[in-house]
This record gives sequence, structure tokens and C-alpha cells, in this order.
Amino acid sequence: MPIEPENERRTITYTVDGPMLVEGPVRLVTADGRTIVCDRCVVALCLCRRSAIYPLCDTSHRKRRR
Repeated sequence: MPIEPENERRTITYTVDGPMLVEGPVRLVTADGRTIVCDRCVVALCLCRRSAIYPLCDTSHRKRRR
């Protein structure tokens, strides 16, 4: 695997009780082979699997009772 220049690397941020934030734009390939293209500057990926638009986050994790 070739080493990419620092300015071409993406930053991924894990949040507490929330989504994983990925610097965009990104192209996601799902487990079933679908490709999702996101041109946003930050893309939120669902970690709780409650999202209606999984694998993208729709903030459904906020409704969870503690």
C-alpha cells in the first residue's frame, strides 16, 4: 500500500455516544456492495445502527434512554 502525502489523508474522529465523523468528501462501500458518494466536508457515520439512513447518521442515537 503506497504512503499518501499528509494533505491527502482523511481524519476520522470518534465521538462519545454519537457518530464517527470522517472528513469528506468520501465514497463509502457498504457490506452489500452499494456505493454511497458524500461530497460534504464532514460525514457522520452511524455506530449505533439505529439510523434510518444507515450507514449515515440521522441522530437517532440521541433518542436512546440512558
